[in-house]
Amino acid sequence: MTTLNTNDFDFHLPEELIAQTPLEKRDASKLLMVNRKTGEFQDRHFHSIIEMLEPGDALVMNDTRVLPARLHGQKEETGGHAELLLLKNTAGDEWEVLAKPAKRLKVGARVIFGDGRLSAVVTEELTHGGRSVRFEYEGIFLEVLESLGEMPLPPYIHEKLDDRERYQTVYAKESGSAAAPTAGLHFTKELLEEIQQKGVHLVYLTLHVGLGTFRPVSVDNLDEHEMHSEFYQLSEEAAATLRQVKENGGRVIAVGTTSIRTLETIGSKFDGQIQADSGWTNIFIKPGYDWKVVDAFSTNFHLPKSTLVMLVSAFAGRELVLQAYQHAIDEKYRFFSFGDAMFIY
Repeated sequence: MTTLNTNDFDFHLPEELIAQTPLEKRDASKLLMVNRKTGEFQDRHFHSIIEMLEPGDALVMNDTRVLPARLHGQKEETGGHAELLLLKNTAGDEWEVLAKPAKRLKVGARVIFGDGRLSAVVTEELTHGGRSVRFEYEGIFLEVLESLGEMPLPPYIHEKLDDRERYQTVYAKESGSAAAPTAGLHFTKELLEEIQQKGVHLVYLTLHVGLGTFRPVSVDNLDEHEMHSEFYQLSEEAAATLRQVKENGGRVIAVGTTSIRTLETIGSKFDGQIQADSGWTNIFIKPGYDWKVVDAFSTNFHLPKSTLVMLVSAFAGRELVLQAYQHAIDEKYRFFSFGDAMFIY
């Protein structure tokens, strides 16, 4: 097999197609149906995803909840502004964060937030502006964070978000993500009820999305790319439902690349079997990958040269995916986190 190059997944995206705000109605977004067997495209609206689901299928969603993980504070020593972006809870009150200005935050530096109810002490310097910090606070950490933190929107979104619940799925439950599993933003509670009434199993798993999602691939040869790690969890109840669906000839339909990463991590670990599991995954799904669990999926449109475009290409073929992206550009679909979606089957 020929070695794949990062540039093989590049495409030109006009900047005006990057969605800056969510639509008023979640399921009013466009949906590009892509048949990977025939190469046929259909332009629809998201609500019509229900027509693609059959009784006995499982729709698998990531119930992670985005932390208001961006904190603005002052250095205790100088009063200078400092910003921390929470990336990963490593142990107890210890977190890995992205710090600005990082070079001024040495080990031992303390940053104060709000009225002093929350502070952070730098315990270790990491690469790329990363720091390990220990938080000190009164009360319950997540409640303090909810009152002081800002939603960490992706770097390509420049508009302010008026309602921060619009960067959460309607089924978000388990706090821990640095970014939303954006394929799920299109679902409404009403649409999920309709899907369930059709006889489709609604199955939830958790994968806490890291900011590595937005990081461009910096090497030419994909074999040299190191994936970031993200924490995932699949319960015994969810695993049992998915096993039953497979045994009965139903399809496992994933919502978004985070659900795909979790399901395929478990499938790879247990020889194609679906079992309850939790841990850290750095799975890199690229063309040539042997699919274990997922039969179809919905996903948003991703950044050029990103690992997410590579993942979608592993399922539908690079040429077809790039054709679908060009079709979406020609038809003025909206791209990235607040953008439109595609359904590949």
